[in-house]
Amino acid sequence: MNDATALYLGLISGTSADSIDAALVDFARGTPQVLATHTHPWPPVLRERMLALAQGEAALDLDAFGRLDVEIGRCFADAATHLLEQSGTPAHAVRAIGSHGQTLRHRPGGDHPFTLQLGDPTTIAERCGIDVVADFRRADIAAGGQGAPLLPALHAMLLARPGHARVVLNLGGIANITVLGADGGVRGFDTGPANGLLDAWCLRHRGEPFDRDGMFAASGRPDPNLLDALLADDYFALPPPKSTGREHFHLNWLATHGPLAALDPADVQATLLELSARSVAAAIAQHAPDAAEVLICGGGVHNSALMRRLGELLAPRALCSTARHGIDPDFLEATAFAWLARQRLLGLPGNLPAVTGARGPRVLGAIYSAPTTDPSERIRSGAS
Repeated sequence: MNDATALYLGLISGTSADSIDAALVDFARGTPQVLATHTHPWPPVLRERMLALAQGEAALDLDAFGRLDVEIGRCFADAATHLLEQSGTPAHAVRAIGSHGQTLRHRPGGDHPFTLQLGDPTTIAERCGIDVVADFRRADIAAGGQGAPLLPALHAMLLARPGHARVVLNLGGIANITVLGADGGVRGFDTGPANGLLDAWCLRHRGEPFDRDGMFAASGRPDPNLLDALLADDYFALPPPKSTGREHFHLNWLATHGPLAALDPADVQATLLELSARSVAAAIAQHAPDAAEVLICGGGVHNSALMRRLGELLAPRALCSTARHGIDPDFLEATAFAWLARQRLLGLPGNLPAVTGARGPRVLGAIYSAPTTDPSERIRSGAS
């Protein structure tokens, strides 16, 4: 397939479910060039439902499950159509949409490993009039892998520098690192919580969806007993490959580690920030001791308190945003799912077995074809 002039559109909502990120990407030069981006808000009531489900605080019957899948899919379609309209891009110019969906459960271990992302791709294809590639993680899990993280292959393409060891740190709801070795080797795994617990605690006690600039955390002091209890969680000692999510690190998990009611909420927030920073720093120290640079992307790059603490713990390593290398830290994940869609259509692998632990390279994702009617009509009728 020759797609030298084709555009791809990537969609993702991460562990924090704070918004849907959309990126329009051109691969004409071989490496992805981001042409336009859009951040699409979740309806607040829908976001609350998704977070309650992801944290095990609610249950679904099959009817509610089916409705939710379509409802999330419609929101993803809206994000795509808004980006196309804002950028003046006709649907027929886009080869495919890569849609990650919204993760509600990620259980890569045990006798029956699985991962579950909702956001019906047939709904997206119908409403946008564009082929959709989705369900990127399950092929890797079926091959014995973790199904995550999937970004290290793109990190290596964009940010590896021969002869230099680097770490790419993604601070989403969960933190993950990509270790780019000086010898060209690539490794990576989820280190633990980044923004997810911070956002959830801030929402509960401040009514705000995230801790702007880390000001809430900065107003408190870490509680050493709570911090020690949190860091003793078995996940942090597990060797890679490993991955995790909100189904493990959530507020109910936090509540099992100490008498939170006896602590000032600001001190709990400060403890959670310290947990994120320490677990990341420990992972980098153990698995990338020779890395002189840490390149940071994801929403956590905007939390100045978290960035300061990471700088202290990771010194003398140099920390900087991926923006310094021409890569928007807020849309690297959306770009990755545009790239993964292209990989699927080209019949090329999207996983790195050295990262996920899969038995071998796998072509990731399933293709959901768009209707054959006029795609411009689909955009007009599908956008809400």
